[in-house]
Amino acid sequence: MTKKTDQKKPLNKAIRLSGAGLQMGLTIYLGSLLGEWLDLKFNTAFLTEAITLFAIFVATYSLIKQANKIND
Repeated sequence: MTKKTDQKKPLNKAIRLSGAGLQMGLTIYLGSLLGEWLDLKFNTAFLTEAITLFAIFVATYSLIKQANKIND
């Protein structure tokens, strides 16, 4: 009898980057929803833009960090 070694292959880089892109889109979308909800709750007109911009920065930082990790 021979032993089979169960080695998991790493995901293709393109698949991992597309997943990171989806995560980025979801982060920005949820930030936008949170901003809209806060605008309605506090009767303001600037929170949607501010929180969406913050979500864009967070998503971009996360994407760059993941891309650097993939390249290593």
